[in-house]
Amino acid sequence: MKSRSRHPNRSSRPGRPGRPSKSHKTERSERPDRPVRAERTERSDFRKPDRSEPRKPGRPEYRGKKTAFSARSETPKPRIERPAEIRKPAEPPPLPTNVQNVIVSADENGMRVDRFFESRFPGLSFSHIQRIIRKGEVRVNGKRAQPKGRLEQGQSIRIPPLRLDAPRPGADSPAEHKDRAFIKSITLFEDDDVMVLNKPMGLAVQGGSGTLRHIDGMLGAIRSRDGQRPRLVHRLDKDTSGCLLVAKNRFSAAALAKNFRSRSARKIYWALVPGVPKPKQGRISTYLAKEEREDDSIMRVAEHGEEGASHALTYYAVVETAAQKLAWLSLKPVTGRTHQLRVQMAHIGHPLVGDPKYFNIENWEMPGGLQNKLHLLARRICVPHPRGGVIDVTAPLPPHMEQSWNLLGFDAKRYDPIEEAPEK
Repeated sequence: MKSRSRHPNRSSRPGRPGRPSKSHKTERSERPDRPVRAERTERSDFRKPDRSEPRKPGRPEYRGKKTAFSARSETPKPRIERPAEIRKPAEPPPLPTNVQNVIVSADENGMRVDRFFESRFPGLSFSHIQRIIRKGEVRVNGKRAQPKGRLEQGQSIRIPPLRLDAPRPGADSPAEHKDRAFIKSITLFEDDDVMVLNKPMGLAVQGGSGTLRHIDGMLGAIRSRDGQRPRLVHRLDKDTSGCLLVAKNRFSAAALAKNFRSRSARKIYWALVPGVPKPKQGRISTYLAKEEREDDSIMRVAEHGEEGASHALTYYAVVETAAQKLAWLSLKPVTGRTHQLRVQMAHIGHPLVGDPKYFNIENWEMPGGLQNKLHLLARRICVPHPRGGVIDVTAPLPPHMEQSWNLLGFDAKRYDPIEEAPEK
């Protein structure tokens, strides 16, 4: 990070009074419940859009504001910047051994019950959290809690005695060695507190119905000396590849989870879609809700105010096109809703190539040479390090997307215009 050097005695030098420092820009006010649509402008015109006209959620809008978060297409080496002196913060309190009742704080307002436990007690395994909620050991204001139930400030939560999973026997078994070797092979960045993995397409992040092999299970093979296992900080869909952030201890898990809640983490995704979105740089603002079906559940675009609907905001930019038939997009999600990018791109008529759940163009044929797999990559993640500095890591194209890029003549080193998208 470049910093502007200043003469130590500038203010005292004769004839040169000290100059006042430039004030930083104030933070933007919170977004309105109903986003408003701005007039479309040409790419070369970066004037502030006119907000006098209301716009409907879900319609793209051009935004040309440049930001400090630059997303260059070339693959830089993972880097971390730290201050010269770092004070190690205190470790979080130990897990409760007796029943406790705690009050939901303002920062935890709106948080899911299972995410509350992950935030307060980072050492707990996902399966243990789900088990105590499913058994009814967790109560909210005296009522049985649901894993995905939302908390409100001031509510009382009953917390049962908690425990960390003990190290499994046979830690030196061939399966453990295999898991450790695999995790090492996909590691893009690692230090004493954090890991960034390059998750392959088709590998689940967590276990579920019929899912036996997943990243969360493999992380148990690389416990620390004091028995702490690495913890997932965020998640990717099974068919999405790219940067996956993992905390290696409780302190880091709590700090990184707080960064994601406060939206301090910046993420960039690359995708391939049919057609070319208009305008070529835009903003998609919708509300998303979960819809249960007989054999599956999907996310859908909902109306503002609808029960269970959450606001979702994404900025996109067209990087390159192939004969106006396909477009390489760079996407910056501001919120982190389930299937957000997949649902919103389908909503504006440009679903992701190879998406088995949301591709909705009838009689569309896959171009020759392209594999019918989800073309979505978590390209880059930039997040404050728990002990100071910044983690900034970029993932390479997965094999099926690299093949598509080569066939379409796309240059992965090309400049990525998503840097012009706002961060809020």
